Amino acid sequence: MGRLLSVIERDLRKFQRNPVVAAMSVLMPILYLVILGNSFQGKLKDLPIVVIDHDSGPYSRRVIENLRAIESGQKIFSIVYLKDQKMALDGVRNGLYKAAVIIPHDFSKRVSIKKVPEIGLFVDNTDGISSEAIRNSIEGAIRSLRQEHVSIREKQDEIYLRGIDLYAKVDYFQSLVPGVVIMAIFLGTLTTGVFNLVMDRFLGIDESYLLTPLSKSHIVGGLIISGLSITTIIAALVLTVSMLITGIPLSKGFEQCAAIFLVVTLTTLSLLSLMFVILGRVNHPRIVGILSGFLNVILFFPSGAVYPIASFPDWLKAFAKVNPEAYAVDALKAILFKGANILTILEDIAFLFIFTFAMTTIAIITFKRTL
Repeated sequence: MGRLLSVIERDLRKFQRNPVVAAMSVLMPILYLVILGNSFQGKLKDLPIVVIDHDSGPYSRRVIENLRAIESGQKIFSIVYLKDQKMALDGVRNGLYKAAVIIPHDFSKRVSIKKVPEIGLFVDNTDGISSEAIRNSIEGAIRSLRQEHVSIREKQDEIYLRGIDLYAKVDYFQSLVPGVVIMAIFLGTLTTGVFNLVMDRFLGIDESYLLTPLSKSHIVGGLIISGLSITTIIAALVLTVSMLITGIPLSKGFEQCAAIFLVVTLTTLSLLSLMFVILGRVNHPRIVGILSGFLNVILFFPSGAVYPIASFPDWLKAFAKVNPEAYAVDALKAILFKGANILTILEDIAFLFIFTFAMTTIAIITFKRTL
């Protein structure tokens, strides 16, 4: 019995000497609840759409009233009103809006003379969840208009919602590919780069770095670049296989490949440098294992890979603005599904570059070149 108790006591003392492990065991389930609960809220809301009313007649005003009722009631979307149709469509293409509703100039007239009136709906169909929710809500607004304002004895003429997908059809299976690539990069950064330094410390062989004239920038930069080469190859293989399985075409050849390579490279550098900042002083692989699940949740799920960022609560939207994976997912979706070039995704590239520079600088400053 005494020997059994001694084993128990020794193991408990080891756990006590790792306060980070104990703290994360408590905090991680709570953070999972908060992050996952707000990343997958089920009901979409506050999706930005733009409305252009070329008619300004009585029936177009009723359509807008119904849309406003949905905006204030179900809150599925938030409405922006513009006059310039080209600006509205460019906003949808650039990701500023999820859809554009165009009411033509003769809409009220066609309703009055019982011709088939049309409303144009231009949707960013690369986000299938959002586009279907918007389409169904606007169809509901139009049905409500007919039921409310057409007499029971009159023929209920259809109001035709002409839905126009701005891009080639993207099914749910294909929409997961950018997220899969980003997850492959994340997993690669956990097994290369700073992780090798953590293992060296754990095995007691990190003195080999300290006995050389290598500076902190040499050590940090070398480990990040070595991790970059391995992780980039992993991401390229995952992307290639995923595109073959899901049938995503390379429509623009070399230009598209170059844009993908740039995004993958910058994303890998961003995550490798971030891992160095977080794990640069860790001395046990057990802590890396615990933090990996935590980091995956707080970086991947709020990235927009599986659920639109527009429906997140404000505090999670604010976090997405500094989350490198959110910019990486946005850039890959634009390249793969919208045929975007490097200039189109310049904002995403600029953020990833600045983030990498900032994290690498912090990693070098905070790196401890002593035992």
